[in-house]
Amino acid sequence: MLYGCCGWTDRTLIDAGTFYPAAARTPAERLGHYARIFPLVEVDATYYALPAERNAELWVARTPPGFVFNIKSFGLFTQHAIDVARLPQAIRSVLPPQLGTKRRLYLRDLPRPVAELAWEMQASALRPLAAAGKLGCVLFQFPPWFTARRDNIDYLERLAGRAPWPIAVEFRGGGWMTDNYRAQTLSLLEKLGAAYVVPDEPQGFRSSTPPVIAATSRLAVVRFHGRNAQTYEKRGISAAERFRYLYSAEELQDWVGPIRSLAGGVETVHVLMNNCYGDYAVRNALQLAEMLAAAA
Repeated sequence: MLYGCCGWTDRTLIDAGTFYPAAARTPAERLGHYARIFPLVEVDATYYALPAERNAELWVARTPPGFVFNIKSFGLFTQHAIDVARLPQAIRSVLPPQLGTKRRLYLRDLPRPVAELAWEMQASALRPLAAAGKLGCVLFQFPPWFTARRDNIDYLERLAGRAPWPIAVEFRGGGWMTDNYRAQTLSLLEKLGAAYVVPDEPQGFRSSTPPVIAATSRLAVVRFHGRNAQTYEKRGISAAERFRYLYSAEELQDWVGPIRSLAGGVETVHVLMNNCYGDYAVRNALQLAEMLAAAA
């Protein structure tokens, strides 16, 4: 069982001044400190921009043997709109003129050769991690408009065929885990060999997914987004503000049994805190790790 946080460079974590020593002033030094305490981290920056192979090589070099990175897939591949300005020059240079002037694009907007180039650049960047045994999985977190319909099922089936490494799928609503479709969704992911991501998050929103405890592959993933209903879908705020929530000891303890239940049926469980405001995520990750160890 591995545990950690969704990122190590969040500005509010650095500014909190409670986790990193004063001597850890660079991203490399902070990653080194983080990796001495946690065995797992999720890289969130790769959702906003395609990862670079050089960065992956540096992550490998700066972390100890056995440390694991989960990589959040580039938003283009999870049906989100992406900023054209954040695309690598190699992709921008081959965009048709009518697309190059747009501010944001979806995967469906790209000609197939351009889309294939983007896919290959993501795969190439992940290879150093995979070769070093430090790639845990690639997380595909889909938006609420990625609904449980035939064309999106087809997309998931194609997605599974693209990845030579483990993938994890997280739904943000979309009807995938409603009572009348839950069994089909889990069966689909199991058939594809993709890990179902179990979320802890506020309920009652378009983007809410119920915390169904299920595993669909050799890997199980649990992600904690906090329970701040006031900010969960609020517009115009930072991600840190959106997930600003410190779990109580009682709330974490409630998850010990379900997580241990998952661990009994899979090879490994990844437990990740995404309540990345200040030091909330690192505090809660350490708390939960202690609880899980005590229950072993």
